[in-house]
Amino acid sequence: MAVILTVVLTRPNGGAATAEVFAEPTGSTGQHPFTQSTANESTPSPSATPRKSGGTRSAFHGSEAGLYGGSQKTASCDVDKQISYLKSEPVKNRAFAGVLGKAPEAVPSYLKTLTPVRLSYDTRVTNHGFKDGRSYDYQSVLQAGTAVMVDPQGLPRVRCKCGNPLTEPKEFQKGTRTRGQTWPGYQPSNSIAVLPAPTKVKEFTLRNPQTGTWFKRPEGPKGSEKDTPTAPPAQTPSGPASSQPPPYRDTPPPDVSSGKPSGTSASGPDTSSASGTNSTGPSDTSSSETGTSGTTDTGSPSETTGGSSETGGSTEPPASTTEGSKTTTGATTEGSETTGGSTPGGGEESGGGSPGSGGSPGGGEETPGSSGTAPAT
Repeated sequence: MAVILTVVLTRPNGGAATAEVFAEPTGSTGQHPFTQSTANESTPSPSATPRKSGGTRSAFHGSEAGLYGGSQKTASCDVDKQISYLKSEPVKNRAFAGVLGKAPEAVPSYLKTLTPVRLSYDTRVTNHGFKDGRSYDYQSVLQAGTAVMVDPQGLPRVRCKCGNPLTEPKEFQKGTRTRGQTWPGYQPSNSIAVLPAPTKVKEFTLRNPQTGTWFKRPEGPKGSEKDTPTAPPAQTPSGPASSQPPPYRDTPPPDVSSGKPSGTSASGPDTSSASGTNSTGPSDTSSSETGTSGTTDTGSPSETTGGSSETGGSTEPPASTTEGSKTTTGATTEGSETTGGSTPGGGEESGGGSPGSGGSPGGGEETPGSSGTAPAT
């Protein structure tokens, strides 16, 4: 029997490194979404291997060509729906505004500055769920193909499948563990962080992962209506444009996260829930289930996993809030504990928690192998 120790270290500048990250496939709504889905397209895409921008870290400005993708003339998300959903629930609207440092009445106008796209790379963010009348934050890796809304500096700000507000990620600790449901080819050291572009992005250079074609998308919720074809860029986050994964044409990669067919059968055991809802990402997973759910040690850059299984409780991120910085010892779990390796893939950290959020994930909620994660302060 081994005891899992989950620790969040407070950094001198007020930021924090994280010891735990949740893998969230494209089709996952998560346990505590802010709103209904506004995603028009959210199909898994192969994530290219990013070049390292500093040691083992991969971080790229939001203006970089190929960082995002989509389908020409198709908005990945419906911004008007997001506005409507939040307007209908004032408590959620206030929490959403607080996460992003906005006044509640400013949310509609803010959302109208965002551009719907799809992630081209597995991407690290600080995600925010909604429970018990307030937001809580947790670290996520979002699968390539996930529909998001990005701000004028190219930062992901809304995850469209669940309406969750997003902020910049925290730095990984050495040996950070992945929880939740991973996907074929998931390799935490290859996840990227997005940095704010030095200037406002007027046009995003996107790639259609299905066809391999490139196009320009003007900023804003209706930018897709003015998409125009363009030549492949000289460089992408992976290197030359030729370094991108081949087009998948009519058969997208397996979607392990949704009860709905993704266009191809997933390899390996079926890990979607019977109902097709609340089935993935930070979701409840029985210790008897097999497949892509469970925990993964992110410490080894060379590790490729479809998600290792480990006995334990739920893969739901802690939803309660706790004040202060603590070290939490978890419940015992069967099997040996492995950590270590070089620090995975993290970009430059955001420097602490998001503004105005309802708090970091606290202890007490069921999380595999631990009784919770101490809040990042």
